[in-house]
Amino acid sequence: MTSSVVVCTWGEGRDGVPGESEEMLTLGRKVSDSLEVDLNWLVLGPLPDRAVEVAGSYGVASLDRVADTKLADFEPDALVEALAQYCAQQPTRVLLFGQSFDGRLIAPRLAGRLGAGVVMNGVDVDVGEDGRLQITASAYGGDTRVVYELCGVESCVVSVLANAVSPEPRAGEGPDPTLRDIQVDLGGVEERIRTIEAARTEGPRLEDAEIIVSGGRGLSAPADFELVEQLAKALGGMAGASRPLVDDGWVDSSRQVGLTGKITRPALYLAAGISGASQHMAGCSAAKTIVAINRDPDAAIFRYARYGIVGDCLEILPELIRAAKAR
Repeated sequence: MTSSVVVCTWGEGRDGVPGESEEMLTLGRKVSDSLEVDLNWLVLGPLPDRAVEVAGSYGVASLDRVADTKLADFEPDALVEALAQYCAQQPTRVLLFGQSFDGRLIAPRLAGRLGAGVVMNGVDVDVGEDGRLQITASAYGGDTRVVYELCGVESCVVSVLANAVSPEPRAGEGPDPTLRDIQVDLGGVEERIRTIEAARTEGPRLEDAEIIVSGGRGLSAPADFELVEQLAKALGGMAGASRPLVDDGWVDSSRQVGLTGKITRPALYLAAGISGASQHMAGCSAAKTIVAINRDPDAAIFRYARYGIVGDCLEILPELIRAAKAR
């Protein structure tokens, strides 16, 4: 059986389609075209309503589903076993995951089971002239990129950073994907870790926001974060924060932008009182426009910003709020 490139998703996201599906399908189609193999989309759990439509627009040859009651909730041991059985039935050259919390947990474990290579923090995948896979990944806290060339393995698992790829549907119409229900046996799987209470988030996702206003150490007190929220609301965006504010308990971790938080790609990112450390920039460097406010004229954030304001963000934010409300 011919190997394929497989994009694997689970859960829900925008319009019911798992988050980052279209980004990974774009990357998957690029790799499958280079390898001259099929692109398959594997959905673990219920099939989203728009899955067939999305699959067709991205050139998916086979839309595969593994539906088992043990996959209804995130159970890592069951997911690893289901994926290992799937790969035994469908030889896979490249398996792409979104680098969510779940993906970071599953990808290396699955690679170990399969004897495959694994690369985390992926941003791109190419195929060299000799047919070897070349995976570009973010490194050193997002400061640079590194290219790994896979040698000595037949397949590779790649965990792709959120918003690393811009969705690009295939031009023109193609054939509808083949729908396949893949049977796996998870009867003998017992989870080694039990979730007592899962974290719950509501409302829009920071990763999907077109405008983000983020606050950092330049805010002198927790109450000052209200200025960030007011400006974000006035601009029709969302409020974010750097890790120190999350660590100090000023804001919830769902607001954190950075390497260990959310990876965003907004049209506008306004950083108020943020120094611009590489770990933070890993979460916002893909923004189309970055505006920085910082008292230190030598702050690293100004190297990334298109527009910069040297000054106290506690004095400047109220003026920006008034100007935004007066539009």
